[in-house]
Amino acid sequence: MSQDIRNLEPLPLWNHFADLNAVPRPSKKEERVIAFMKQFGENLGLETIVDEVGNVIVKKPATAGMENRKTIVLQSHLDMVHQKNNDTVFDFDTQGIDMYIDEDWVRAKGTTLGADNGIGVATIMAVLASKEIEHPAIEALFTIDEETGMTGAMGLKGGLLTGDILLNLDTEEDDEIDIGCAGGVDVTATAEYDDEDTPDGSVVYTITVKGLKGGHSGMDIHKGLGNANKIMNRLLFNGFDNFGLQISTINGGSLRNAIPRESVANVIIAKMYDESFVFDMLPVVNDIKAEFATTEPNLEIIFEKQETLPEKVMPAMAQYYLVRALYTAHNGVYRMSADFDDLVETSNNIAKVTVGNGKLQVQCLTRSSVETSKFDLANSLRSAFELMGCEVDFSGSYPGWTPNPNSSILKVLDELYEKQNGQKANAVACHAGLECGILGTNYPDMEMISFGPTIRGAHSPEERVSISSVQKYWKFVLEILKNIPLK
Repeated sequence: MSQDIRNLEPLPLWNHFADLNAVPRPSKKEERVIAFMKQFGENLGLETIVDEVGNVIVKKPATAGMENRKTIVLQSHLDMVHQKNNDTVFDFDTQGIDMYIDEDWVRAKGTTLGADNGIGVATIMAVLASKEIEHPAIEALFTIDEETGMTGAMGLKGGLLTGDILLNLDTEEDDEIDIGCAGGVDVTATAEYDDEDTPDGSVVYTITVKGLKGGHSGMDIHKGLGNANKIMNRLLFNGFDNFGLQISTINGGSLRNAIPRESVANVIIAKMYDESFVFDMLPVVNDIKAEFATTEPNLEIIFEKQETLPEKVMPAMAQYYLVRALYTAHNGVYRMSADFDDLVETSNNIAKVTVGNGKLQVQCLTRSSVETSKFDLANSLRSAFELMGCEVDFSGSYPGWTPNPNSSILKVLDELYEKQNGQKANAVACHAGLECGILGTNYPDMEMISFGPTIRGAHSPEERVSISSVQKYWKFVLEILKNIPLK
């Protein structure tokens, strides 16, 4: 299937994307893709540096006649979000992505595609490898671990780059030029409890929430999509209050930056409720499905009776506090921006909930373009979980990128976009976590801008990239390279 991708225009970009997607590159496990990119730069005879955290920098001199232009930094991240459907057999540590063409879209079979940010990486590779493309001096910066902590951008030291302008190729709407983004902080609540023996006269059920769309916990957070952890908690809350349900295990969600699509809980109830439990839970199930009928038409909530009882369950009082803390904890949009129309300012994603063997953990990602608001919401979550006895840790905090609507590179891109497309681009700030704000801490004088082709469903197995949009974006890239301002 990947061979079909190689026949698409522009050939250099799609061929490099196919090469890149043949290399396993989940976040935190980028050793192979770092080696791949280092070899790529060295094979071109270009100066190639791997810094102490694993970022790869490849430097290419200006083409003839472009030496008097400002040096640019072309930047994208090497890692990808690894999500798959439960019924998809796939090992992200060993397998390359299986891609296919679906009309105007390139997709992957049952997994994330890696267009975020693989299209950006492939674009830079195509420019570096070309002997025909006009461009000023280039410093290609391939960062690591953007998706789960931005440790690559955080670890990049000042002085390694000399560029005047950074072009970040990690935006997902081809009619947008990003000039600002949200920062984020990981909020993690943990606790231990003394599990107890499963009472005699119990029956066990598995409750499954699945079929949700999922998506990017920043870019899609305003869409009203279902969060599997919140839906599961609603079921457990109701079952606990009405049937004395007790939790054995919960496994919901996977990555902080992905809206959770699935959750599975093993629970017990007293045998006396066996005949009525599923029937009496149906009104709750139907209410939830009705609420999400428009945004989540494929939502499934399944109750399955099991044969083997678990040995241990969560004590009633610990469970009482857990389901109420999860009900209290905010999920979704917290505040809209007062400065930009239709921009989410602050949000939270209750990304992962795990319970079992005497331990529980709740992982959240809190985002905001306002640093004080980010920690205001984080402290709200902290309070909810500390009241139930959890230890709460804040980690991986990174700053947002403050918009500069008067930047000179924005003026260049604005004019080129309108000339190429006959209409103006939208200069916006986004609710995703771009690396520009972090990179700007060590390179405060570097002008930064972000753009890219249209990508849908990022961070979910529905991820796809528009072929026609990539063609439009590629022409835009070539025009930008030719029109970088003079030194």
